[in-house]
Amino acid sequence: MRIFLEVARHGRLTAAARALGLDHSTVSRRLDGLESGLGARLVDRSPSGARLTEAGRALLLHAERIEAETHAADSALGGVDTELTGTVRVATPAAFGTYLVAPRIPAFMARHPRIVLELAPETRAVSLSQREADLAVTLKRPPRGRLYARQLAPFTVGFYAAPAYLAQHGVPETVADLGRHRLISYIDDLIDWPELRYLDEVAPGVQAQFRCTSATVQLAAVQAGGGIGLLHTFAAEGDPGLVRVLPEVAVPRAYWLVVHAELRRLPRVRAVAEFLDEVAHAMSGNVK
Repeated sequence: MRIFLEVARHGRLTAAARALGLDHSTVSRRLDGLESGLGARLVDRSPSGARLTEAGRALLLHAERIEAETHAADSALGGVDTELTGTVRVATPAAFGTYLVAPRIPAFMARHPRIVLELAPETRAVSLSQREADLAVTLKRPPRGRLYARQLAPFTVGFYAAPAYLAQHGVPETVADLGRHRLISYIDDLIDWPELRYLDEVAPGVQAQFRCTSATVQLAAVQAGGGIGLLHTFAAEGDPGLVRVLPEVAVPRAYWLVVHAELRRLPRVRAVAEFLDEVAHAMSGNVK
């Protein structure tokens, strides 16, 4: 079962073998034995990797519960090797991952040196049930299902521009003035979250002249003098290359932490969830 877990997490038999300190043939043989004993194919193997079948995804939830109970038993009985291990994938909006998570990775790695943390900054919704990620930071509470969700922290976005842009084009006094300025925003049909369509909410009908799918690219374009953009205040405030314009416009949003109900008790998943709580708490001090 431990071999099956590593294959599921790494997506390749060779990578699982390295993580376990075994050779590839041993991993393949024992996986064959597990499939034979269960009477079901668990993994589709191909040159591009190992992908879980429907039966494999069903078994994975049980295997991870077994792993969690084993860790708990070891800890309760005074086991000396209770250091957390394994891979945890987190999907987040780009700004959250870039400006909040990435700078704090060294602290997490020092605390949990044997956890492999995978960060996937996305502008699309990911499926936890399809194991595209173990945890997700989202912009809204998910619909009901086998998911656990709680709010991490509120935040706001506001209009910013570079001093050089404002010196050349002037400072907008009202939202209506934005129609005479170059604006920077998202490509609406390439993002899954309607919560990212900030410009439509505060200035309906106004068109952006530069659009992209990345919040970090938008911030860089605004810094370069490309125009006025709606940026996350926790990323933009305090940046000498940015000036807040129309400060009365502040679009409220919130980040939510979502995890599959079957995974939330896994020690390594709990450890990452606690880390994200710390990240959100640090962000709260910068929300304007």
